[in-house]
Amino acid sequence: MSLSPNHASSGIDGLDQILNGGFYRGQLYLIRGNSGAGKTTLSLQFLMNGADNGEKVLYLGTSETTGDIHRVADSHGWSLDNVVLYHHEVQEFGAEQTILHPAELELPQTVSSLLSVVEDVAPTRLVIDSLAEIRVLARDELWYRRQLMMLKQYFASRHCTVLLVEIPLDEQSMLDSIVSGVVELEQATPLYGPDRRRLRVNKVRGQDFTSGYHDYKIRRGGIDVFPRLIAAEHRQTVAFQQITTGLAAIDAMLAGGLVRGTSTLLLGPSGTGKSLLATQFAVAAAARGERSLFYVFDERVQTLLQRAEGVGLPLRHYLDRDLIRIRQVDPAELTSGELNHLMKIAVEHDGVRMLIIDSLNGYGYAMPEERMLGVYLHELGSYLNQQAVTSVFTMTQHGLVSEHIEQTFDISYVADIVFLFRHFEFAGEVHKALSVYKNRSSAHETAIRELRIDAGGIHLGEPLRRFQGILGGSPTFLGHDLDGHHPDAE
Repeated sequence: MSLSPNHASSGIDGLDQILNGGFYRGQLYLIRGNSGAGKTTLSLQFLMNGADNGEKVLYLGTSETTGDIHRVADSHGWSLDNVVLYHHEVQEFGAEQTILHPAELELPQTVSSLLSVVEDVAPTRLVIDSLAEIRVLARDELWYRRQLMMLKQYFASRHCTVLLVEIPLDEQSMLDSIVSGVVELEQATPLYGPDRRRLRVNKVRGQDFTSGYHDYKIRRGGIDVFPRLIAAEHRQTVAFQQITTGLAAIDAMLAGGLVRGTSTLLLGPSGTGKSLLATQFAVAAAARGERSLFYVFDERVQTLLQRAEGVGLPLRHYLDRDLIRIRQVDPAELTSGELNHLMKIAVEHDGVRMLIIDSLNGYGYAMPEERMLGVYLHELGSYLNQQAVTSVFTMTQHGLVSEHIEQTFDISYVADIVFLFRHFEFAGEVHKALSVYKNRSSAHETAIRELRIDAGGIHLGEPLRRFQGILGGSPTFLGHDLDGHHPDAE
């Protein structure tokens, strides 16, 4: 994103977006987080961005030695040649004395020593990492606050943008009322998988910012921040347009086909054909020359390809032509925030017109809180709809027949169209059934049809009017249609 001259980039695109332009120049900001959350990495990215733009930048360390900082830089493949590093040893004042309180002697000396380095370098960007040693020397909150206020006034007169690094305290830090902005970094360890990290901008004085939590990752090369998706920022009108599913029978059930910019949920037990029907939708889009993106959570890509080939769907043909893209997702490694960010890039930069998630069960495992899945999907679906992207979600219900089907969360209200898949038993065989549960865009067929899948593709039979209780899994053969008409004997 483009920055105004009044803003200093953090060196992290996602954080700049959250801050609506970066850090306002000449102000103090607090970077707060536990050990390992990425405070030093963020600080170095901020300084290196300034150095790349020809600014003088200075890193003042009180807890990390210059060797420590160089090791951090080496782990990311960075060069700190244009960053001035200075490590201050708090113990360098000689023998301990007991006449004066440390806040009266050692604290002013420490601050004076740090500021003398600032005077020599005259930086426009500065990081003090960290304030913990200064707080220890102050001991008394009053002395600590006085030194911080003095630092604020000093740097304001020098037009220097300063990041102060702090470890969280049990109580709210007095720094919050002194600095112009606070960025909080959090790190949590789930029961399985790698650590999850998120950040929150607590405040930014005199500047709009995106509130709430935003996922981020620390990789070789630095921190990547994934701003929270806000559909309201992308509002636009989408014209009504029906698009074919590639199957005339399915189009007929929907009174014309899918509607561009809507979301479709394929809901049912495992093995009922949900993934194949989603693949059919993607193949139909590719046949129109539109690009689809398939996120696969529950099975291997090779399995999906083999299944498509087994029913005659040319999935590999369109993969080779880059009209269909398949991404295998490990929910333990990918957070929902990062996934939404990748989807946004695919839509806005890669021209994706249909997006498929197979399945929402796997997507839910990437969520920090499963109960928030509906909120996430509503926001994602609204964004995709406003971008005229047709979204297709599959969701597996646990169990084989409806009496035993369990659903851990209900997101059917989020979808515009819901297909209901079922198994049912008749004459000693297992059959599949398909019906349209709802269609917000237009009228739809209410009949339940048998779904057959074979080497020739996906087929729908006539409405199952001679049965009752199909959705329960154990239908009763009536011997006549529900309207009272007696059909010819088979």
